[in-house]
Amino acid sequence: MKAISSSRVFIEGMLKDAVVLYENGIITDIVTKTQIPPNCEHQDMDELVIMPGIIDTHVHINEPGRTDWEGFNSATQAAAAGGITTVIDMPLNCIPATTTVAALNAKLNCLKDQMWVDIGFHGGVIPGNAGDLEAMLDQGVRTFKAFMIDSGVAEFPASDTKTLDQAMPILAKHNATLLVHAELDLSTHTAAVKDNSSYQEFLLSRPDNWEVDAISEIIRLAKKHDCAVHIVHLSSSQALDLIQQARQQQVKITAETCPHYLTLNSNTIPDGDSRFKCCPPIRDSRNQDALWQGLENGLIDFIVSDHSPCTPALKRLEEHNLWTAWGGISSLQFGLSLIWTAIQKRGYSFSQLVSWMCEKPAKLVNLQSVKGKIQIGYQADFVIWNPEQSQLIEAKNILHKHKLTAYENHRVYGVVDKTILRGEVIFNRNNNTNFHHAPTGKSLL
Repeated sequence: MKAISSSRVFIEGMLKDAVVLYENGIITDIVTKTQIPPNCEHQDMDELVIMPGIIDTHVHINEPGRTDWEGFNSATQAAAAGGITTVIDMPLNCIPATTTVAALNAKLNCLKDQMWVDIGFHGGVIPGNAGDLEAMLDQGVRTFKAFMIDSGVAEFPASDTKTLDQAMPILAKHNATLLVHAELDLSTHTAAVKDNSSYQEFLLSRPDNWEVDAISEIIRLAKKHDCAVHIVHLSSSQALDLIQQARQQQVKITAETCPHYLTLNSNTIPDGDSRFKCCPPIRDSRNQDALWQGLENGLIDFIVSDHSPCTPALKRLEEHNLWTAWGGISSLQFGLSLIWTAIQKRGYSFSQLVSWMCEKPAKLVNLQSVKGKIQIGYQADFVIWNPEQSQLIEAKNILHKHKLTAYENHRVYGVVDKTILRGEVIFNRNNNTNFHHAPTGKSLL
């Protein structure tokens, strides 16, 4: 039996002075200090916040095949340093893409001695793989990602209506969820690029209606097949009314957004800096305010990183060309700090933070009965952090493989002291090596 305590433990929707008891990786009781059993190993964290480990259900780890972009070891160390105890890996940009059981097994074979946090896996829906979905479902995959537009990599082509019509009845039969990159280009011509370094020109090239049209179509298909759907990395607030109407019609639809849409805006993005390029794009400050309102009223369910790294060469920083550079924001390690800093400015609560980064992401991937809360019977996954302490995001402190990030030199509040996975300290800022002697993460299939 072990105990961990603080004057600020997040339980039952609020911060309380409490002691959490756990054994064999499971929370067994929540008590006061006078009730700690004798001979119990006890860590008193004083006034540091203890809250559930963060769950990030949208991470591109890229191993195998593009491990020079990222990899399980570097990604999960960065996650642990950011207070994340569970990540769910996207089915691209690895090679092979996770669209068959053979590809899933190739990924599983890479995991040995590399999982610093727990890892789950999304499968993929692409044209021609409807016959592979049942086998992946049998292996325990319950969430599947599709692109409604070019993904940027040849091995993961876009899914048209015919492809989704084939896949969604199979997923619905198994109560699985279809995750959708919802952009749809219905235009018949493309305007010539006048300035390939202009962020505003890039933004105009991927307008709000691309997301609105795609979400409208996915709602239509969700109704047709009674299939649960989840909109990933929602960028445009103009789609929120559609989501609200769909829910009123009993469509099973959820949505997520990301720190970059909530903390960066197009009004201040410098031209030619491809660290800020992502798809769908970062929009203006009014749109950002509406996204926060969408979180507040529950139309957007939660916040995840969409950590989408690549090699520095693919960002083409010296060329200042937003059209040829790889699109993706790297921020896996700093999501808690970024969102906490924004939350303080906007007046939101600890309860909302935990809901948006722990509880609701767990529900998407069917982990809500074991992760995302500090509660008896749940896994002893904790992030212990100081909300009053600030840090400067610097390349030298970044643990994901490549150090390029749109957040370099941003000062943020919220510094992780320790991260605990099933009762074991996996990250300790005060330890010379920072990390536990060996990875203790598990595959969540």
